[in-house]
Amino acid sequence: MGRIHRLKKNVEFQRIYRKGSYIATKTLVAYIKPNNLKETRIGVTVSKKYGKSVKRNRIRRLITESYRLLRDKVKPGYDIVFVARKPDTYENTGLSTIHAAMSYVLDKLNVLEKELK
Repeated sequence: MGRIHRLKKNVEFQRIYRKGSYIATKTLVAYIKPNNLKETRIGVTVSKKYGKSVKRNRIRRLITESYRLLRDKVKPGYDIVFVARKPDTYENTGLSTIHAAMSYVLDKLNVLEKELK
């Protein structure tokens, strides 16, 4: 368990938006692009449509926590940008909703390692 490596520069985000693949759900969009590193880096974007900074930061924390719970299952060597979509009812969006959406998205993008049974 190490720290979560972040994407911080606008150039990195734009490169992933332009050249990466993506998948969307009702609450979350994930853009992904392989990198040549031995670690997976993430970036989180929440639009101002969500509201003031308190609500945006809450969604950002929920997305980061959801990724932290899945981090051990994610294959290394990817840059991933998560973009929050505004759901119809904001108050019902919790960790379980975001975690389920993130699991689905990462599974569809073939980033999760398959568990041997």
